[in-house]
This record gives sequence, structure tokens and C-alpha cells, in this order.
Amino acid sequence: MIRRLSTILSAATALVLASPLLAMAQEAAGAAAAGHPSALRAGLIALAANIGIGVAAAGCGLGQGKLGASAMESIGRNPNSAGRIFVPMIVGLAFIEALTLYSLVMAFVLQAKM
Repeated sequence: MIRRLSTILSAATALVLASPLLAMAQEAAGAAAAGHPSALRAGLIALAANIGIGVAAAGCGLGQGKLGASAMESIGRNPNSAGRIFVPMIVGLAFIEALTLYSLVMAFVLQAKM
């Protein structure tokens, strides 16, 4: 188990180090090192936007999964209630998705400030 984990981590590290994105990041690092605080600010804004989208997507996936599982379990226990459960489930899924879309809009607003 530990050997497999270390192999996977080694492969992931090698892929990250071999990535051409590191070469592209050198320009921004050079600008930040030259004393441009706007480059650091832009980098932090981009990082915040991406982390926000990631957290929102993870929360959305977990929420939708739990809602769907609960609805299916409820319908499985009482099949006659499928009509009464379906509409509130769809409304709940729409609300969960709306929260994720709001975070996407906020990420776009943050990206516009860069």
C-alpha cells in the first residue's frame, strides 16, 4: 500500500515538474520579484477565484448526491410518494446549482479585477 502510494506520488510529482506551465509561470515570478505588487495581487485573485470555484463545485456535487440519494431512498420505501417527492427534489437541485453558478459569477468578477 505504501509502495503504491509512493509510486503514485512520484509519478504525479514528475508530471508536475515536467509540465510546460512552470516555464510560463516564470514570467509572472520575474515580474513579482522585480517589485511589481500588481503581479502578486493578480496571482492571489486568480488563486482565490479558482479555489472558490473548486469548493463550490465540490459542495454542489456532495449536496446533489445526498439529495438524490435521499429522494431515491424515500421513493424506494414508499413508491406511491414519487410524485410528491420529485418536484421538491428538482427545486432543491436547482437551488444547489444556482449557488454554484453564483460562485462562477463571482469568479468572473474577480478575474475582471486582474
